[in-house]
Amino acid sequence: MIIRNKEHWFRMLFVWHGSVLPRLVPRLILLFLLSVLVVYLHGTIFSFKVPLNPAPLTLFGFVLALFLGFRNSASYERFWEGRKLWGSLLNYARSLTRQALTLGERSAPVMDFVQLLSAFTYALKHQLRGTDPLPDLQTRLNEQQFAVIAAAKYKPVVLTKLMAEWVQQQRRENRIDTIQQARFDENFDKLEEIVGGCERIQSTPIPYSYRVLLHRTVYIYCFLLPFGLVDSLGWFTPFIVAFVAYTFVAFEAIADEIEEPFGTDANDLPLNNMCAMIEHTIYELAGAPYDAAQKSNRHIID
Repeated sequence: MIIRNKEHWFRMLFVWHGSVLPRLVPRLILLFLLSVLVVYLHGTIFSFKVPLNPAPLTLFGFVLALFLGFRNSASYERFWEGRKLWGSLLNYARSLTRQALTLGERSAPVMDFVQLLSAFTYALKHQLRGTDPLPDLQTRLNEQQFAVIAAAKYKPVVLTKLMAEWVQQQRRENRIDTIQQARFDENFDKLEEIVGGCERIQSTPIPYSYRVLLHRTVYIYCFLLPFGLVDSLGWFTPFIVAFVAYTFVAFEAIADEIEEPFGTDANDLPLNNMCAMIEHTIYELAGAPYDAAQKSNRHIID
């Protein structure tokens, strides 16, 4: 995800990295050239004058803008729900680490639990992105745990089971009582709710038929626009068409990008950074040294 400081209004006019414009340039050039051809032919196709004027296109454009607004709202709601789920993950990770450190009456191997919790965040990230989690997990789990997780399909859920087994072991050794064990279990339930919420977003995209309808409508409108403007704007038509097309097509492209918030596009959630922050804060709570460079080769898009 692109994370920038607030920039001067003039510099933002020329921002390239993180904008959807690079993906749209070929389409906008095509529409510009089509508009030039329409102006050159005075809006005729094989001697047939296309009888369009700006009035119906203006009305249709207003309705299309409303639909694009609803489409972007739905996509941003998915993006923001994903962000809230990962924010909750940070909170529950801190709570679980604090409980592991303070609820026991005698010292416990807390770092074993912290490493399991750290592995959970990375396993969830890789599951949502469909990437290989084994390099990240191998540095955070012992050989026995790694063997169990490597064979599992839903690795974050299995890691919650390993964390619960750690708590159960502390209960058997009388480091915590049943009430304290129940408090751990409540937070484990919250972790599984976060996994389920992320899986819901990932596995339930916006209905495909709705996306296709809006996509076709946007491009049909953009291809008809030069015929409606040629008589009133003349050679200004290609520039106005390119600008209007950029607005509509960019809205659609942004909606497509953020509706799947767990990917690796420039405007998706910065899961690498979130995992690093969660790991750093729980290591700090545990009083253990944290070396991000040795843990993994994570990065932040900037």
